[in-house]
Amino acid sequence: MKSNFYQQFTHHEEHFDALIIGSGIGGLSVASLLAQAGKKVLVLERHYIIGGYTHVFQRKTYEWDVGLHYVGEVHIEGTSLNKAFRYLSKGKLQWAPLDNTYDRIVFQDKEYEFVRGRANLRAKLKEYFPENKDQKSIDEYFKLLDEVKHVGVGYYVEKVIPLFFAKLFGPLLRKRVLKYSNKFTLDVLNTITDNQELIGVLTAQYGDYGLPPSKSSLYMHALLANHYMEGAGYPVGGSANIAQTIVPVIEEHGGAVLFNAEVQSIIVENNIAKGVQMFDGKKIFADVVISDAGAINTFLKLLPEESIEKHGFREKLKKLEPSAAHMGLYMGIKEPASKLKMPRCNYWIFPDEYDHEKNQALYKNFQSDLPVIFVSFPSAKDLAWEKKHPNLSTAEAIIIVPYDWFSKWENTTWKNRGVEYENLKKQIAEQMLEKVYSVQPKLRGKIDYFEVSSPLSTKKFTGYQHGEIYGVAHTPERFRQDFLKPYTPVKNLFLTGQDAMIASIAGGLMGGVLCASAILKKDMLRHITKTIR
Repeated sequence: MKSNFYQQFTHHEEHFDALIIGSGIGGLSVASLLAQAGKKVLVLERHYIIGGYTHVFQRKTYEWDVGLHYVGEVHIEGTSLNKAFRYLSKGKLQWAPLDNTYDRIVFQDKEYEFVRGRANLRAKLKEYFPENKDQKSIDEYFKLLDEVKHVGVGYYVEKVIPLFFAKLFGPLLRKRVLKYSNKFTLDVLNTITDNQELIGVLTAQYGDYGLPPSKSSLYMHALLANHYMEGAGYPVGGSANIAQTIVPVIEEHGGAVLFNAEVQSIIVENNIAKGVQMFDGKKIFADVVISDAGAINTFLKLLPEESIEKHGFREKLKKLEPSAAHMGLYMGIKEPASKLKMPRCNYWIFPDEYDHEKNQALYKNFQSDLPVIFVSFPSAKDLAWEKKHPNLSTAEAIIIVPYDWFSKWENTTWKNRGVEYENLKKQIAEQMLEKVYSVQPKLRGKIDYFEVSSPLSTKKFTGYQHGEIYGVAHTPERFRQDFLKPYTPVKNLFLTGQDAMIASIAGGLMGGVLCASAILKKDMLRHITKTIR
């Protein structure tokens, strides 16, 4: 079989070993692992582009990534993530490191560099905060991060053992993680230091999981901080190269990935998942069904009502909330990144206030300063860009916004939502542009094309109901839910991706590794690390 447009697919009557709903990194990773284990897999993607948040979109002669801006550890040979991507793509996917300073944190007129290397970052922070008490607080903070690095094994083991054993041993296996995940990030940092500027800097990357420190689980914050401690990498050839290198592996082993293939529902008989029904009415059957559509979509939209009621999914999901929605500003420039001296790093830009919660609360009428904006230069990060797109470059910016600002246009259609909607986007885009110019003044007057996305764009193309980008929000409550894992109470139905693990491209990939481990009853991470030398 070859990957193709769904309407040209002629194998509906075939029985597959595994059907995967969604081609995000969680779907592609489990598909590649199962295919390489000899399973006949079929991936079904509702969008017209494969890749989920790893895909790129194009306008004129430009292209931009939509969800992958940098990934920690992948650029370092020997790390689990580096080996996993090599295994999934059979060595075809390459990564290049970003600058030594991979994140620049800007508060009005002060800039803080997040540099590669644990000891280097600690030393750099001590330069910025020379007071003796701050130095001790920084040491205590790094000690905390070191503690959290080593507590997760039991938590992840519980996710891949059968439900019967998970019920017996789960509380013990999850205990060490819950010690940290049950706490709010801000509460813990307030016990380490009373310097709110230091806290503001230490939590400046909170946009990478979408929750300010007063709402986020400490465990999520610590995982993310550790993830980027040795810097970050970017795919050579751009983030689209992830799908372009993994899909051929799936095809090589007899599988296929279909686009414009929207699943309407999961077929369940006697509490056993049998296959899926497509929006055109066709049915496709398989031994196992795997969802990369997120927990909320899977358990409330795709399952039949009988299964939802039987397993109490509606009540379980009431305890949780969707993660943050976002707006994106995508810019194209008719000059190469090298000439503009675009850095191979990201900027996190804030007002002069270091209190992230206060900044978020003030941004209600579009008139106050943006609480946080992430600025990135994909054309500078991609070492193959100038060969593909000579004399062109791109930049992009992302902000967190409440979905409610756009909910009144829910029932309108893409590209046709009306003047009021377009004016709102334009107003916010102008604020975003000024922030981009503040860190890259050479771009002023040189932007050839720009486009703005809203949470409704995310909803349309991903199916997430509130335009969320990180699945279920990473609050302490999220980590207490033992149903967020590959095994589900519906037999032969599995969950992959971010909600089976944690937010981020790395989290989604490892969600796929966990899912494959549960299905194959084999430790696939150990298998990967032993296979890739």
